[in-house]
Amino acid sequence: MDMRRLVGRNFARIRRAQGLTQEQVEERSGHNQQYLSSLERGRRNPTVVTLFELAQALGVSHVELVQPDGEEAAPTSQGSLKPGNPRKRRAGSP
Repeated sequence: MDMRRLVGRNFARIRRAQGLTQEQVEERSGHNQQYLSSLERGRRNPTVVTLFELAQALGVSHVELVQPDGEEAAPTSQGSLKPGNPRKRRAGSP
């Protein structure tokens, strides 16, 4: 799960649901519109403090910005575990 994209999707969804523009959130939060745009596109890695400030500007809990939204697909990398395919152990590990 890419947390940057998740936070961006959640932020954009909540902002739009409240009928707010990025410029209005800029006025409320102090974070400029360019930063908010990059955040919504998953290009920013906000700090915990920034998440809290943005959540306050939207009038929601900071938890809502990091809550899984179900849009992220299951991992498909080669390293993902599949049923019946146990994880290989490293030498010396229990």
